[in-house]
Amino acid sequence: MIKVAPSILSADYVNLQPDIEMVDKAGAEVLHIDIMDGNFVPALSYGPGWVKAIRPITKMVLDVHMMVQNPERYVDDFAKAGADIIGVHVEATPHIHRALQMIQNAGVTPEVVINPGTPVSAIEPVLDMVGQVLVMTVNPGFGGQKFLHSTVEKIAQLDAIKKAKGYDFDIEVDGGVNDKTVVDCANAGATVAVAGSYVFNADDPVERINALKAATK
Repeated sequence: MIKVAPSILSADYVNLQPDIEMVDKAGAEVLHIDIMDGNFVPALSYGPGWVKAIRPITKMVLDVHMMVQNPERYVDDFAKAGADIIGVHVEATPHIHRALQMIQNAGVTPEVVINPGTPVSAIEPVLDMVGQVLVMTVNPGFGGQKFLHSTVEKIAQLDAIKKAKGYDFDIEVDGGVNDKTVVDCANAGATVAVAGSYVFNADDPVERINALKAATK
């Protein structure tokens, strides 16, 4: 069964605490927090203070996805704010080894993130450094996009490398995830599914979380 990571990019920012408590009680294991700088991606969101405010609300794993140019500038701040996982895009820094090492040194699980147009070979040299790989199944920056089926092959490639080399990392998918697309992802090797609009825009978000889990039993 896949772990579900609701993305608060699609939650109600004015009533964030009730939304977080709702998905926590529904059995979501991870809370996905998108950090956007208006540079690496067009959209803007909040910074470390946002994570610090969320931390006391839930015991869910806080998965901070940094869609930020040169993310190493902010690693320590997000670690101190309470992040459990910090994800950095291989496309966002020329120093991906350094960024991942900084995350590890801060006592946080390092995650490398790959965009739909970037080959798996771009992150293969750092797979021994990470606890999680995030495969973007849409182009990053906005919620509610259509799932790109071409990305499923990347999940399968990562799963094959993981098994061949004995690596121990989760494979997370983010973008266009629903109870249908999550099956293809899980069959290819994904272990964590980020879901934003599919969960928070539904009449019954709890049912949607249960549907993702049921689809991947």
